Amino acid sequence: MMGYIGRRLLQVIPTLLGVIVVTFFLMRMIPGDPTTMSGGQTITEETRTRLRKEWHLDQPAYVQLWYFVKGIPTGDLGMSWKYSNTPVRELIADAFVNTLKLGTAAFILSLVLGLSLGILAALLKDTWVDRTILAVALIGISTPVFVVGIGLIILAVSVGFKCISGTGADEGIDFRYLILPAVTLGSRSIAYLCRMTRSSIVEVANADFLRTARAKGLTKLKVVFKHQLRNAMIPITTVIGLNFADYLTGAILTETVFQWPGIGFLVRKSIEARDIPTIMGVVLFVTFLFVLINFVVDILYAMFDPRIRYSS
Repeated sequence: MMGYIGRRLLQVIPTLLGVIVVTFFLMRMIPGDPTTMSGGQTITEETRTRLRKEWHLDQPAYVQLWYFVKGIPTGDLGMSWKYSNTPVRELIADAFVNTLKLGTAAFILSLVLGLSLGILAALLKDTWVDRTILAVALIGISTPVFVVGIGLIILAVSVGFKCISGTGADEGIDFRYLILPAVTLGSRSIAYLCRMTRSSIVEVANADFLRTARAKGLTKLKVVFKHQLRNAMIPITTVIGLNFADYLTGAILTETVFQWPGIGFLVRKSIEARDIPTIMGVVLFVTFLFVLINFVVDILYAMFDPRIRYSS
């Protein structure tokens, strides 16, 4: 196991470097002058020249890339071009706190409802309850997130439900403002996790070890939760891990609809302003989170299924 962990950690370095290089050159292909985006159409030529020199835009691409890469080992991701030379790592830290609030709320919601509805549908297989849950889940998977968000806003306004903030987390710590974006962000995950849970439980329903457990006289609930659900957790764990990674790396559509100042909202604003240091920093941070969460999910496989063993 330790050899496997060491090998996976070493794989992180080329993965991050590859993402950085690809992102950097893709950003250079986007039309628009960053100095104009920062200073506006009325920017003077003197100011433009000063900014281009300050941001190293007057130097070759590989030199610009080097200025960013050399600061990564010390956590220096450069200064933002859009946000008045604010350190990129501070912008990411502030945005991630807001994304963490939203992502955690959406994750708990999707975990509780998704697993519960999936288990219920599996236990009542081929009944009207099962068919109703599957139909609702299909609608949830098929409906775009921004449609869900706008629909919930219209519904909340129409019934006078005071849980909408025009500036998201800037209003302070008020969990009322988490309700709609959390439901919106978690809606598709609830539906997908519900279907995956049902399918996984039904798939192992006729396994020999379950017949043995029933023959021992175990109650139905103990059979389901102690044996059936545990052996169905491998695909479910994958879905849960990927969903959690998506939540923590920012949901651009959800955060834009609700003006929630998280990672996704920061990325959108930075792309509009051609703020390359911020975009590069966010992409690096997001990639690291994805790799880390996928690594944790792989380790959890061995916990749920003792037959899985990793070696170097």
